[in-house]
Amino acid sequence: MSILLPADLRSDAGFRHESPVGPLEIVPLDPERDAALVQGWLADPRSAFWQMGDLDVDSVREYFAGVVADPHQDAWLGLRDGRPAFLVETYDPARILLVDVHDARPGDLGMHLLVAPPTTERTHRLTSAVMAAVVAFCFDARGATRIVVEPDVRNAAIARKNAEVGFRIVGEIDLPGKRASLAVLDADDRRAAQLAAAAASASGGADGAAAARPGGDLVSSGAPHLAPEPMTAAQRHLVAKAIAEFTHERLLAPIALTDPDADGLARYRLTTAGSDYVFTARRHALEHWAIQEATLERTVDGVPAALDAQELVLELQGELGIPDALLATYLEEIASTLASAAFKLTRDPSPAAELALAGFQAIEAGMTEGHPGFVANNGRIGFGLDEFGAFAPESGADVHLVWLAVRRSLSHLALGDGLSETSLYDGELGPDLVAEFSRRLRELGLDPAEYRWLPAHPWQWQHRIAVTFAPDVARRDLVPVGTSRDAYRAQQSIRTFFNTTRPERAYVKTALAIQNMGFLRGLSPAYMRHTPAINDWVAELVGTDPTLQAARFVVLREQASIGYTGDVYHRTAAPSAHRKMVAALWRESPLPRIGGGERLATMAALLHRDPSGASLATALVRASGIPADEWVRSYLDAYLRPVVHTLLAHDLAFMPHGENVILVLDGHVVRRVFMKDIGEEVAVLTDRALPPQIERIRQPVDAAERALAIFTDVFDGVLRHLAAILDGDGTLREARFWQLVAECIDRHASEHPDLDPAVDLRAERFAHSCLNRLQLRNTLQMVDLADQSASLLYAGTMANPIARRGGGTGAVGRASRVE
Repeated sequence: MSILLPADLRSDAGFRHESPVGPLEIVPLDPERDAALVQGWLADPRSAFWQMGDLDVDSVREYFAGVVADPHQDAWLGLRDGRPAFLVETYDPARILLVDVHDARPGDLGMHLLVAPPTTERTHRLTSAVMAAVVAFCFDARGATRIVVEPDVRNAAIARKNAEVGFRIVGEIDLPGKRASLAVLDADDRRAAQLAAAAASASGGADGAAAARPGGDLVSSGAPHLAPEPMTAAQRHLVAKAIAEFTHERLLAPIALTDPDADGLARYRLTTAGSDYVFTARRHALEHWAIQEATLERTVDGVPAALDAQELVLELQGELGIPDALLATYLEEIASTLASAAFKLTRDPSPAAELALAGFQAIEAGMTEGHPGFVANNGRIGFGLDEFGAFAPESGADVHLVWLAVRRSLSHLALGDGLSETSLYDGELGPDLVAEFSRRLRELGLDPAEYRWLPAHPWQWQHRIAVTFAPDVARRDLVPVGTSRDAYRAQQSIRTFFNTTRPERAYVKTALAIQNMGFLRGLSPAYMRHTPAINDWVAELVGTDPTLQAARFVVLREQASIGYTGDVYHRTAAPSAHRKMVAALWRESPLPRIGGGERLATMAALLHRDPSGASLATALVRASGIPADEWVRSYLDAYLRPVVHTLLAHDLAFMPHGENVILVLDGHVVRRVFMKDIGEEVAVLTDRALPPQIERIRQPVDAAERALAIFTDVFDGVLRHLAAILDGDGTLREARFWQLVAECIDRHASEHPDLDPAVDLRAERFAHSCLNRLQLRNTLQMVDLADQSASLLYAGTMANPIARRGGGTGAVGRASRVE
């Protein structure tokens, strides 16, 4: 609902403030006129912290009539372009709400703010502009000498906005329905915040326009995620995850202090070189630990101490086996992971119930965890503050790729079936932009026929290509010709971009020479030369298999790859990461392949919890309206059954982790999936015949190791996390979850009795392959991509939760609350 207020209420009778989003006005709220409008705002899930979502229009009218009639409080309506955009309450904290819990001073003014939930796209920096306007209103129009606020301690988004304008937290207090952070803002605080913002803005260039630069919103606000409150929450989460995952990999062994209660919860202690950690946790199948983060406490010499993930790593260096020469690199990845987590906490994350109903890219940007198993999973070493704000997936920022003309004789272009060079560029750039790029080459005296077009990440152009390949640019072997007209969004895999302007166009995967999760994220031109052929072969195999067709299982082909090889680094005796810095590939978009009523979500979303602890998986189950076991059965049929079939019927293993699988939802239920990242991560695990051009994907191993393609990558990498989430939410008992997994495996076996029985997915135990151990051993390169099998590290064996007998089934029964 949007109304335009009468002119007499929009200017003369109100307070006016000039802002970066245009003039903002604050006028008295009229309960009769505004009740229906405000009730709609309050009923939105994003307004949950106001605790008024259950009020009807009459109740809202009655409430604000009481506020307006009270001489100690007032209600105000904020306008943007003459239309209601926010709600403000002001009150005397000596008489309202904070009596006996706040030492009020003369001139104190309490304030509440609600920015209207967006009905379409959010306006960039609107909330920051509104907050500044309301602060000016309180000081300049209401005569306050100090403003007092008391947001819920869980409301990280408003904490960020309060910090931007200078509020200081002075303590926590208990108020009706919430634990609150009591914060104050006086004139000195306000002036200091304004000076800091002005200095940060001025450092960005002559025009001082920070918002016009990549990440300008972060700089102008002084990087509010780098503040005690969000960092404390990030530290607590990462320390809990580190203890859980390092224990899962048998690097640590917490000691039980109590027996498990009826819910399977017990108290544990972990003693390190310098600290004691005590926490409550539930143990699940596959040695999965679900630690209740709020219960985690650290003491040093018996004195309570702050949780600190880097300190934990230092204390555990011996147990973790990190080489001295690589310890600092791992600590840097931990620091960057903490910064990423704090940033996400201050980005006004959507509640899980809301995210479950959101679109594909909103879900992609809404993820907060990264890889569920790795502890240091958001390294991004090389990104500065501006780049983090501009290019991190959680920023949700539009990116325009840099396009280079690369000399044809010094590059290669590989194309998949049905694609030509002309159709590739016309389809992804459009004939007009191709003509414009060609014109720019001719203006330089160059012949466009001698060049190809290569997309580059803006960071890569700025920090690598323009520096590390400066002679190549000067020789005109690499020529920057412009930026994309289409806008793209970084995906969770960070170097892959989704086209938001033309979603039917391909993903673009770019080389990105930053260190992230044990790898420099480059792309090898030599390695990618056969990528389209590999994808065509896999797509044909999938497309002609009746079982996979019945499951509507689809691979998203990497249709084209391009790489530049004319640099000096390709002529050195030893290979190096420098050979992987100027390359890209194009992957099919899933959008043209979905029908009406279907929508998409990354499978990583199933493991997502919002800051309040609510899970997206449970939100989807509830939204579907079907029993949880039926929902899980549909998901397993769509995801598990096809990857089992490709392994057993074709000796073909994918890397089916959360970010490599796109779920197709219909009625909030997973009905089918798309598999991606084929060229780099697919493998044929036997000596079966292969076309010569795809021979590099052959990695023959014995039957026990072939089974690890399911045990490690699916059971341990995905399903143990999902089972624990659903069990912890009370959505589906863990024992029932693994029973459904066993039924899925057995159903496939009964339908395909002719398949090789050597790969036994219901064996009693399997080798415990450990991911963090790989990263801890070598933080610069976890595995040799040419021989991944030889790179693996094991920690004995684990009980199979779907074993036919013995340890597996028994372990599930003891670890979960079996009905």
